[in-house]
Amino acid sequence: MSTQTVSVKILDKEFQVACPTDQQQGLIQAAQHLDKQMREIRTTGKVIGLERIAVMAALNISHELLQTQQKGASSQSETAAVKRISERIEETLHRCRQLEIS
Repeated sequence: MSTQTVSVKILDKEFQVACPTDQQQGLIQAAQHLDKQMREIRTTGKVIGLERIAVMAALNISHELLQTQQKGASSQSETAAVKRISERIEETLHRCRQLEIS
């Protein structure tokens, strides 16, 4: 796997990041997302200092990630529950058919 240096801009500062070739687009999108989050925080004027803005952006993005993961886990759990209910319905219908035949 080939690695190349990718240049990304976050809050008007340029960073050089080593990245596998097949992951460059993802890195660029992540940098753009981070830049957007940091700009929004800076615009509010409530957080001063690049480091604090970066930490707040990291916390916001981490929160988004955890919510997405929890929704995914909830969705998987709901899918499993629907599958179990569906199997029970099928078993009951099968038993009812057996009773009708007898």
